[in-house]
Amino acid sequence: MAKTGWRFPVLADERAETIRRYGILHPGAGPEGKDITRPAEFLLDPKGIVRWRDLTDDFRVRTRPETVLQEIDRLQAKKAP
Repeated sequence: MAKTGWRFPVLADERAETIRRYGILHPGAGPEGKDITRPAEFLLDPKGIVRWRDLTDDFRVRTRPETVLQEIDRLQAKKAP
């Protein structure tokens, strides 16, 4: 992270352990029929629990930023007393 200046970790998952754990393996969808990761966005709470996710089978499709912000607002409203 020091080289890039990024303030967040980047995952290298060469054995696909994490993508299997999160259910985002897309078997055979890569070049030459190789397994790849499905496009996905997650919101995790401070304990690492997945509170929201959006998955797609199309690598060109991503969640719109306003949708993620709405989900953050919804999750925060749920948490408020």
